[in-house]
Amino acid sequence: IVVQGLQPGGQLTITTDVENYPGFADVIQGPWLMEQMQKQAEHVGTRMMWDTIVEVDVEGGPPFRAVGDSGDEYIGDTLVIATGAQAKWLGVPGEQELGGKGVSACATCDGFFYRNKDVAVVGGGDTACEEALYLSKICSHVHMLVRRDEMRASKVMQDRVMQSDKITVHWNSETDEVLGEQVVEGMRVKNNKTGELTEIPIEGFFVAIGHKPNSDVFAEFIDTDEQGYVVTSSDSTATNVKGVFAAGDLQDKHYRQAVTAAGTGCMAALEAERYLSAEGYV
Repeated sequence: IVVQGLQPGGQLTITTDVENYPGFADVIQGPWLMEQMQKQAEHVGTRMMWDTIVEVDVEGGPPFRAVGDSGDEYIGDTLVIATGAQAKWLGVPGEQELGGKGVSACATCDGFFYRNKDVAVVGGGDTACEEALYLSKICSHVHMLVRRDEMRASKVMQDRVMQSDKITVHWNSETDEVLGEQVVEGMRVKNNKTGELTEIPIEGFFVAIGHKPNSDVFAEFIDTDEQGYVVTSSDSTATNVKGVFAAGDLQDKHYRQAVTAAGTGCMAALEAERYLSAEGYV
């Protein structure tokens, strides 16, 4: 049984062009890819449930119990948590309207489409620096918006950004609006010290202020780190609760790619199968 939640297919369902998933020579659409994955799972007997889990009980070992928003209960001898994560957004005008039309939360996913174009990265942490450096290798120029007069990123990452002649750091700067009708055409930037507004022409707008793992409903029983990512054993998807496994962006804050999420999903399935066999369930 797969309980699909509010966004079946996760972040890929709000991604348009996908060009880095193995097996496809041409660019494919994120929603189509997730539709094919669902059909594949159903073909081998998976039951898809349109429900959202609001409560779980994994204490005392299997059978594990999960309660849906519908009131239905789901019982299993093993549990794989693959609820993913969601990007944090700024909440400024134009951001959601131009999502997938120049606005992105993943430079390594979408940066290729902005080759030799001017882009912007919002954020001051290591992730923002990594994305700015990655984009600087393929884009004409990168504007990096940092809301304070210093970055939160590690010194080595800051040094790399400052040494790049293709990255301009705008200190004490926040996005006032993402500009454009059908696609991103620019951004209006506000200096939070002077209040001055400046319009900068860009074609790609990347938000890199972090992700929030969808782990709240499990946090009472499952170990998470300070950011809310589920903690799994080394080289494993096993959690601190025997028989419960976690896969995908819920437990991966380093790579966050569709192929790595699929890989850990495979790992979790194999470990769950071995667990069921060892415990005598199958």
